[in-house]
Amino acid sequence: MAGEALVPGGVLAFDAGNSKTDVALVSAEGRVLGTARGGGFEPHVVGAMAAVQGLAPLVAAAAREAGLTLGEGPLVQQISACMANADLPIEEERLAAAFEYVGWAESVYVANDTFALLRAGVDEPRGVAVVCGAGINCAGLLPDGRTARFAAVGKISGDWGGGQQLADEAFWAAARAEDGRGPATALTTALPAHYGVESVTALIEALHLGDIPVARRLEATPVLFQVAAGGDAVAADVVRFQAEEIVAMATVAMRRLGVLDEQIDVVLGGGVLTAGHPMLLETVVRLLSAAAPKAVPHVVDVPPVVGAALLGLDRTKAAPTAHVQLRAAFAPPPAA
Repeated sequence: MAGEALVPGGVLAFDAGNSKTDVALVSAEGRVLGTARGGGFEPHVVGAMAAVQGLAPLVAAAAREAGLTLGEGPLVQQISACMANADLPIEEERLAAAFEYVGWAESVYVANDTFALLRAGVDEPRGVAVVCGAGINCAGLLPDGRTARFAAVGKISGDWGGGQQLADEAFWAAARAEDGRGPATALTTALPAHYGVESVTALIEALHLGDIPVARRLEATPVLFQVAAGGDAVAADVVRFQAEEIVAMATVAMRRLGVLDEQIDVVLGGGVLTAGHPMLLETVVRLLSAAAPKAVPHVVDVPPVVGAALLGLDRTKAAPTAHVQLRAAFAPPPAA
């Protein structure tokens, strides 16, 4: 039944990140009909149209699982695409145009992938989310459609934090401690030990010459947290500053939405936050409580494609039971 539409109500959800892309084909009742996973999504490298067209094999795979064939007609009523590298409104618009061109759905909604985390962590489209993974971002959403967001393209947009930033701070502090420009820190021994070299000087050389691959630099982040937990003042200051940045983004988003003094969920996600580092999480909770006493922070480790699909069901006015069924499909199995 090539190209038979699953309308009204079907959703084709995308959660596309730098390293992987998840696709879910969901019925109007919230049943997961098909899923697929592929590589990273890089419209900033290949262009919006090429990046979206590159998703076709994943869409076809999800359709096959649902017993459908990807044809010329739309598969579903609604595309809900939450994409990394869709940081600016113009980037969302270009991606939306590309999705409209390929014609997989009657309607298209594109948002930054932070909105997927947010919707995955709340029962209704109302809340604020901060993702702290390789980088950092924040988004807020209200049922009337108002949003709060940040450009989140790095230092030029005022951002600080995430695993890469924390790793760089760890190397920076260790280097300055060893050569005398900065205060002493246990990072000078912990980092070389982790990477199997004799000193910070040897570590700098190995990083600079590529003997330690760039991909391994992120390993410094958990070392930083371990040293901070051991009482090291320099490492603890870095962790504390990361907590301050997380809370700053959340409170600014709440202020923009006019809910700073209201009870609202603050969803925390991304690898740095879901790793469960007590010092970071406790500091975030304490600072957030002081800035927004009614805010309710909680860490969410739900597949973000669930949030993308829920946003799609929101737009198709699906029944509440559809949301429940969708969440149940992705719920972890009960502990033995």
